[in-house]
Amino acid sequence: MNKNNTNTIIAIFLVLIAATARVGSASLQLPNFVPIAAISLFSGAILKEKRALAFLIPLLGQFLADVYFQFFTFVPGFYWAVDQLFTYGAIAAAAGLGLTMKQQKPMSILGYTLGASGIFFVVSNFGYFAHGWNGYTFQGLVKTYIDAIPFYKNSFIADMAGSILLFGTYILFLHDAATKTQDVKA
Repeated sequence: MNKNNTNTIIAIFLVLIAATARVGSASLQLPNFVPIAAISLFSGAILKEKRALAFLIPLLGQFLADVYFQFFTFVPGFYWAVDQLFTYGAIAAAAGLGLTMKQQKPMSILGYTLGASGIFFVVSNFGYFAHGWNGYTFQGLVKTYIDAIPFYKNSFIADMAGSILLFGTYILFLHDAATKTQDVKA
């Protein structure tokens, strides 16, 4: 199987991982313990040749979880449009950041994960502020981000663990495939 087909199959699993992680974290009452920025980053990094798919994959995972919440739980899946647009925009931004990743080496992955997680935090919480929950003042903006810190802690931990698992497994898979190819040639 060539690398593009392998990456597409992996991307499909990412949709399932994203949706399942969101539903699971809500069920376990672990708010924001979802590696959505890591999934978005990984999607962008491995699907560079299929740019539209790189953005679509994490957005589809988020959307499927939102549909599940809306129709099968008491958690609103489709909440206030402004907030939700910023959340989806943050996911797309993290995937876009992944497209710029040149090397999938540990320090590079760490830096990009920090960036993706930070972008998601800033953009998605700005959506909360833009909705006006804390007013439209500088104090309201500051309160929005301060109130979000406990949620960011969970998403940051999930993003770090998610990046380690996703990129680590992918790199090991590629290394194993390359080793088998060399063994066949020998």
